[in-house]
Amino acid sequence: MAIRQILEFPDPRLRKIASPVTVFDEKLEVLIDDMFETMYEAQGIGLAATQINVHERLLVIDVSEEKENPLTFINPRFEIIEEELSEYDEGCLSVPGFYETVSRPRRIKVSAQDKKGEPFEMEAEGLLSTCIQHEIDHLDGKLFVDYISTLKRQRIRQKLEKEHKKSA
Repeated sequence: MAIRQILEFPDPRLRKIASPVTVFDEKLEVLIDDMFETMYEAQGIGLAATQINVHERLLVIDVSEEKENPLTFINPRFEIIEEELSEYDEGCLSVPGFYETVSRPRRIKVSAQDKKGEPFEMEAEGLLSTCIQHEIDHLDGKLFVDYISTLKRQRIRQKLEKEHKKSA
């Protein structure tokens, strides 16, 4: 297992739309293991493959307090079960240090494949629902900052660009 580098906004690679996963092999399992290790090391609750510059429709999530409930979603899709919205102060490993309130559907049904390629469905609500939607957005080239005002997004962009220049 290895910790992968997480791309940070405004890196244009974060805007690339991910392709479906078609090969379920040992290489994919290593990638999944690396993604969990990277996510846990960064103290995140979700990570999309796009964030580590792998443009395949794969994401990992663990919203449990003790990090004992790892979930893998390959080629995920969701449908809204309940139109009612939940608001969360979302953060993102690709937008470090920033949190903004985002409204998303409270309950969804997710269809995906596991690491062996077997299809499954599950319902999610609350934080898990928000996290799944946030990570699927990454696979579609979207970031949570796309849901906030242009002015706030520009400020975040400028601050992160300044940080990147300092560390370069």
